[in-house]
Amino acid sequence: MSSYADRLKALREQLKSDRLDGFVVPLTDEHMSEYIGSYAQRLAWLTGFQGSAGSAVVLPEEAAIFTDGRYTLQVRSQVDGKDWSYQSVPETSVADWLKDHAPKGGRIGYDPWLHTRDWVKKARESLAGRGAELVAVGQNPIDKVWADRPEASKATLDVQPDEYAGKSSAAKRTEIADWLAGHGADAAVLSALDSIAWAFNVRGQDVAHTPVALAYALVNADGTADLFVAGEKVGADVRQHLGNGVRLHERSDFEPALAHLAGKTVAVDPERAVAAIFDALEKAGARVIAVRDPTVLAKAIKNTVEISGQKAAQARDGAAIARFLKWVDEEAPSGEVDELVASDRLEAFRKENAELRDLSFDTISGAGPNGAIVHYRSDESTNRKLEQGTLYLVDSGGQYVDGTTDITRTVPIGTPTDEMRDRFTRVLQGHIAIDTALFPKGTRGSQLDSFARRPLWEAGLDYAHGTGHGVGSFLSVHEGPQRISPVGSAQSGGDEPLQPGMILSNEPGYYKTGEYGIRIENLVLVVDKPIDGAEKPMLGFETLTFAPIDRRLVVKEMLSARELEWLNAYHARVLEKIGPKLEGSDREWLEAACAPL
Repeated sequence: MSSYADRLKALREQLKSDRLDGFVVPLTDEHMSEYIGSYAQRLAWLTGFQGSAGSAVVLPEEAAIFTDGRYTLQVRSQVDGKDWSYQSVPETSVADWLKDHAPKGGRIGYDPWLHTRDWVKKARESLAGRGAELVAVGQNPIDKVWADRPEASKATLDVQPDEYAGKSSAAKRTEIADWLAGHGADAAVLSALDSIAWAFNVRGQDVAHTPVALAYALVNADGTADLFVAGEKVGADVRQHLGNGVRLHERSDFEPALAHLAGKTVAVDPERAVAAIFDALEKAGARVIAVRDPTVLAKAIKNTVEISGQKAAQARDGAAIARFLKWVDEEAPSGEVDELVASDRLEAFRKENAELRDLSFDTISGAGPNGAIVHYRSDESTNRKLEQGTLYLVDSGGQYVDGTTDITRTVPIGTPTDEMRDRFTRVLQGHIAIDTALFPKGTRGSQLDSFARRPLWEAGLDYAHGTGHGVGSFLSVHEGPQRISPVGSAQSGGDEPLQPGMILSNEPGYYKTGEYGIRIENLVLVVDKPIDGAEKPMLGFETLTFAPIDRRLVVKEMLSARELEWLNAYHARVLEKIGPKLEGSDREWLEAACAPL
């Protein structure tokens, strides 16, 4: 179909044929993934929205798209306001909107393989007030009208060796079996793709930039498991790696297998498993325990091997970033460098590392006003030159076999304004406040979030995203359950106590619509921080990311003595960590970029 308006029209015609008065379109797949394969990009196909979080509702006479503060600008540039009304989350939820807009007595469709059970409950309650009904569809109506919908990936699985995983798959399954015994359960459903990848020490190529494979799993109380994945994706090496303790089945056999769990007690994660899984188990007569997937916390708390691998990956990545920043310094003044050229050059520097497997997400390469779009992605229609007197924001990362990286740097092109330097320094102060925070065991990320915002708040400023997210080990660049984010924000994802071994990002920012964006992001590791005379165990952060922070944007006079000491010490460690990986003019540039302020 030639236009998004045509697609919306076709969907409405299909809904009429299906006897539906509306349909809800989430941006997820049947595994509740944040990043999804091309076959599942229904929201993007229907609306044009390219962000990584959002949803939409289509009714006969109106349609709405729901995004949070990270995408306020992006959604308006990508989705036609003539056809769609823009709704802001969490101020307005899909359920709340339906309460006011659904046709009275109408039938609103939803795909039970794309929503959680909790969402279904809330939506059903909202519709009840209008005498409307929430209807589970057997086939997604978008799939009926999406004529050239891509097939699911057929890429084969890879083994993640124990030398990088730090623990065998058999040992992980034994721990899950012990967990099941403690919960009085016979089996646990694993439906989140990164949980499956971690539990079985396999990786895949089914989702861009996230090394996971489309699969489901049942881990049983005896430590064995049933893995449901397309047989063509499993080579002899993976079969040998999985061993006799893992029975292989076709992915399409997962739903029928649930019907055979009658009388069994099955643990299912209500946040990560879709409503259809709960429905199938309850229909089969299984006893369902709604509890968090047992791999989630274990995966988040990295073991010593994973931490060592992450540090090695960060050092390699930091050297690539330093070479790129030098290249920007040298080439951008010509006025010929644009966002796409710059992101391609950064990727080329990363690819010189043999350990690189992929980027960890599409690089955010934002020049001037595009930098103010938090999750901006450049294309031919939006591509801008890096112009004199502007800021350039680049947020990027790599998937290395031993670690996942995520780093943001902001660079002045030419001479920055006093306002730019003021805002940058405030963001830096917030970054330092998180990096140097000391906090008692049991502290949650929400309790730390305001540390990063205070310097901005003091000037009446703020930013509309969380301060930090968890990061996987050669897995998802966004990994829960830990966050540094305000309670109740769209990105909070819960409020997990921080524990040693967790990796998070530290990324405060500031964005001036239509002019520039600023963000400084490093990854940090939660570690024990013994304090003489302390009355309780204390924690803090160890910095993992090492690359220069642009000194030209720092107002030295705004920094306290402690903050200045941090910046100079950080740059000394940058030189120590990545200096040996650079030679000649690259090394000379790094020495100048890391000179004490």
